[in-house]
Order: sequence, then C-alpha cells, then structure tokens
Amino acid sequence: MSISPLVEELVKALRVLPGMGPKSAQRCAIYLLQQQREGGLRLAQVLEKAMQRVEYCRRCRIFSDTGLCSLCADSSRDTGQLCVVASPMDVLALEQSGGYQGLYFVLAGSMSPLSGRGPQEVGIPDFKTRIQDRELNELILATATDLEGEATAYYLAEMAKQRGLKISRLARGIPMGGGLEHVDERTLAQAVQHRRSWSDSGSES
Repeated sequence: MSISPLVEELVKALRVLPGMGPKSAQRCAIYLLQQQREGGLRLAQVLEKAMQRVEYCRRCRIFSDTGLCSLCADSSRDTGQLCVVASPMDVLALEQSGGYQGLYFVLAGSMSPLSGRGPQEVGIPDFKTRIQDRELNELILATATDLEGEATAYYLAEMAKQRGLKISRLARGIPMGGGLEHVDERTLAQAVQHRRSWSDSGSES
C-alpha cells in the first residue's frame, strides 16, 4: 500500500533511471522528501529545462543546448582528426583523459541487427556526410571492443576508405569487450597516443 499517491508517482518516475529498482527508487524518493526538499526542487527545475532545451550538436551529435557544441566550436581543436565513439559518455571519458585534441562523432550505440539497430538507427547517414569534410585526414575508431562494436568499426572503416582517410583504432590498455567509460583516464590517454592503423589491427581479415 502506498504512503501517498504522489509519493508513489515520484517512485515510478525515478525508476526510469538506469539501475533504479523499486527499493532504490523508494529510498531516493524518501530521501528527497525527508532531507533534500530544496535540492529536489532544484533538480526538478534543471531537469525540466534540460529536457526542453538540450538537443544534439549538428556536427558531432553530442548533447548541446546550442546548434554547435563547445568542442566543435573550439578553434584550437585539431580539425583533421575525427574520433568516432558510441555514446556521449565516451566523449566525456576521452576529454577527461586529456590525451585527445581532435573532434568527435557520436553514434547512437553500435549496430546490432538482432536488436533492430542498423546503420540508420545509429547515425551512419550523418557520419557519411561528416567524413566529406575536406579538412579531415584521420578517422580514429573508438567503438567498443565487443562483437557489435568491432562490426560497427569495420563498417565505418569501409566507408572511410572510399574517402581516402587514414584509419586508426584505439590500442594498448583497452580490454576486449569493454566500453571507454569504464577505462581509467591514464589508460585512455595512452590508448589514443599509441593507436594503431586499422590495417594493423587485424580487423580487415
């Protein structure tokens, strides 16, 4: 039985968050109501504003509340390098590592035919347009090292070959099957620095 219909509604709303089960949602709801009323109101205001105003950068597809994100608008970035990642979390991880100063392209995950995620769903048409940029000379593949991530990387590499781009893959220290958000900053910085050419990675076989 619910303490209050509004509390029950709050608990249900919190359960949209990843890893938030019924008990965890209840604890968060009680905590906000009991100890963080002011913080909860602030959270509600910022959440509403973000949901209404945050969209995608027209160039790299990372979250932005302007047409062009701060990374793409930064004139100090290396416009010749384009690092392809599977999610905005990967961009944050690479930026925190401090080992990369180029630009990004953010996919909507990896391609997975069994899950209904094909080229269209992950943003391949936008990627095809992006690599036509004449300033671009190197594509860095930073998708996950699991089966779906490798298949996606191969698909992207085949498209980039037609454009004549240098193609490299993050190396050294990235565990097989792992995502970038789980790798420490120093390892990520080394992975960028010691990236291998795509032909040396064995992914063309």
